[in-house]
Amino acid sequence: MGVGDVSKRILLGRKLRSSQLGETLLPKRIALPVFASDALSSVAYAPDEVFIMLSLAGASAYMWSWKIAIAVAIVMAAVIASYRQTVHAYPSGGGDYEVATVNLGPKAGTTVASALLVDYILTVAVSISSGAQYAASAIPALSGHEATFGSLLVLLLMAMNLRGIRESGSFFAAPTYLFMVAILGMCGIGLFQLFTGNLPRVESADLTITPEPGLEGPLTTFALLFLLARAFSSGCAALTGVEAISNGVPAFKRPKSKNAATTLLLLGMIAISMMVSVIVLARQMGLKYVDPHDLDRLTRDGQALPADYDQHTVIAQIAEAVFRDFPPGFYLVVTVTGIILVLAANTAFNGFPVLGSILANDGFAPRALGSRGDRLAYSNGIVFLAVMAIVLILAFDAETTRLIQLYIVGVFVSFNLSQLGMIRHWTRLLQTERDPAERRRMVRSRLINAIGLSFTAVVLVIVLVTKFLAGAWITILAMIFFYALMRGIRGHYDKVSAELAADEEDRVMPTRVHAIVLVSKLHKPTLRALAFAKATRPNVLEGIYVSVDPVATDKLLAEWDERKMDVPLKVLHSPYRELVRPIVEYATEIRRSNPRGVVAVYIPEYVVGRWWEQLLHNQTALVLKGRLLFTPGVMVTSVPYQLRSSQIARERQLSDDFRVRPGDLRRGQVDERHPDELRR
Repeated sequence: MGVGDVSKRILLGRKLRSSQLGETLLPKRIALPVFASDALSSVAYAPDEVFIMLSLAGASAYMWSWKIAIAVAIVMAAVIASYRQTVHAYPSGGGDYEVATVNLGPKAGTTVASALLVDYILTVAVSISSGAQYAASAIPALSGHEATFGSLLVLLLMAMNLRGIRESGSFFAAPTYLFMVAILGMCGIGLFQLFTGNLPRVESADLTITPEPGLEGPLTTFALLFLLARAFSSGCAALTGVEAISNGVPAFKRPKSKNAATTLLLLGMIAISMMVSVIVLARQMGLKYVDPHDLDRLTRDGQALPADYDQHTVIAQIAEAVFRDFPPGFYLVVTVTGIILVLAANTAFNGFPVLGSILANDGFAPRALGSRGDRLAYSNGIVFLAVMAIVLILAFDAETTRLIQLYIVGVFVSFNLSQLGMIRHWTRLLQTERDPAERRRMVRSRLINAIGLSFTAVVLVIVLVTKFLAGAWITILAMIFFYALMRGIRGHYDKVSAELAADEEDRVMPTRVHAIVLVSKLHKPTLRALAFAKATRPNVLEGIYVSVDPVATDKLLAEWDERKMDVPLKVLHSPYRELVRPIVEYATEIRRSNPRGVVAVYIPEYVVGRWWEQLLHNQTALVLKGRLLFTPGVMVTSVPYQLRSSQIARERQLSDDFRVRPGDLRRGQVDERHPDELRR
């Protein structure tokens, strides 16, 4: 096994046969952390954003925090219920894209796809940037290098996902479950302390928030509504990631739809419980929290805070107060919170490649995105997502505050079009369904999707109004770019398909076949190419030699005559020592003299077994083939000659193919023949 193969196997693990695809499917206990980590991780920053927005009017506006939490929870419940209908109606994994395409048309589907692609990329960038910032606050050595550290984390996630969805899911399951236990445990203890009257105060409880200029006094109705709308739209970041399960239904074990719907329900219950509990506890514990760039608005007893004051996150402040007498509990909460922010990107790494493969199959993305790799994962989609996320992280220097302004828009565009598509789906089915029980189920499902649409439409309007100038316009431009790109790719594939459609003219035989064999010297590869060309019985057969050295030319001609070759040898003189141009011009001239004929060019090539040997051979042949491919009426045939070193590569492949893997004997997939028998 070569160095490259060894490195690939260490990074990715052993290859998996296509028949082993079922072994990579996910049970619910693994699917929950795989697809829910993004939505669950929003608990780490969605409450922070709500309090930051409300702090603009001072701490008195915090009285609205629990109401905003309830509003976000209601929207999340409606969206969860709507997507439970989607996974049953469309279990193929197309999710929002398939729903919009089937029910609203290809343009709506492409719009949803562009929104989801942007959202997946932003999910990775925001989650990783947040995790990098969190790590930098804990490890001073990383300060100032957050973008580099974040890029390395993306590469690590990429490597894990290239090993296959099940392995990466198993790896991420423990931290995600630990996060659930830590946050729910903290909230449970805090709520118990609240009900018993022993709830402690957080570290920022004695601080005072100075309102933003213009918001100091009583707010007008319009100003209050706009402030609450901004806080609500920021809190709706908690809904990102919910759609990933509908896009990943094929990754579930059977029954796929039922398991996906159950996982959605569990996700909704856990996420809502976490978010509402954190916001309620923060309010009751006297939290004071502002934008990290506006710390000068915080004062203590009328005095400015020290320049080195470090404002801890909402969860960190709650954990420090709840576990004041039990420090390990505090460290557990902050550690798993930091980890979950990184792992949240794993949701995108599972959703993006599946969506990319569906788009590729539909002709809206390059076909390479639809190919599975050695580990049955959509490797090209995983790599593309990682590259795009790294570009964003480096461009925004891993600043979560700037990146999060780009968030949410894409996912709510897909929410709205998906719910509208589901309403049309149920309406269409109701026109033909006659069974009363089935009709009642469809009417109920349509009502659920209608409620979901009304909620998500309101949120989308609020998000666009409150976040457009803050950065949402960048997301809209990115969506337009991806939309135009996908439509352009589909247009290209449609044109190529029309151009390649067979007609009667393609059945007409060429009137003449003029075969030429390239000759560099008279040796075994040349003789094999001549023999093969003869076997094809062309009308004309000749050898072609490009002369750049008269001495070498005379030597070849003499050897050609000495061996009494029965194929004429034509010498093309090249005064400027070019090898490729004379051959291309000669083939073109033959074709021009007989437009209905075919020129067949046979190129002898060496087959080698080591990568460095490839650099030493066949370079002229590669260039020549590249030039001839653009010449109409010219067919190029490579005639391989296997050097001894090529046996090394063949033995390496045979050894890998016949290596017995775990489970092969049980499945009866062991070939009892020894590899030596196949070599013979």
